Amino acid sequence: MAKEIERKFLVKKALWQPPAGGVLYRQGYINTNNETAVRVRLVGNQGFLTIKGKTIGNTRLEYEYPIPFKDAQEMLDFLCTPPLIEKKRYKVEENGLVWEVDVFLGENEGLVLAEVELEDESQEISLPQWVGEEVTDDPRYYNVNLVNNPFKRWGV
Repeated sequence: MAKEIERKFLVKKALWQPPAGGVLYRQGYINTNNETAVRVRLVGNQGFLTIKGKTIGNTRLEYEYPIPFKDAQEMLDFLCTPPLIEKKRYKVEENGLVWEVDVFLGENEGLVLAEVELEDESQEISLPQWVGEEVTDDPRYYNVNLVNNPFKRWGV
């Protein structure tokens, strides 16, 4: 059984500078509800279909499969609920962990989040200085919810 154990944090923008590179992500959601999410994603020139279960604590079931680029592009264009999530992702190694820092674009511009995947929920982590408030349990920051309530509309 595939499981994802993840914690999510706001990034202190004044203390974090994007490293060179980064990969553009475009993703959308098909047939989502409170229990599951079906995500289509383009990462560079690769397509993926991901099915995620309900989050319990910091854990949820996750199944991801590569799909042809053209199929992913068509699904994003014709099957996914707009607006699409667009972001540039940077992978940063700190304190023995790989952090994925997402700089959101489009309707979610201004939002910068850091995620770290863990081996188990009780794993202790040392936060880099650029990591701010934890938002793991705040559903507003779930990508699937940023489609229906983009960051630009929050009035922050």
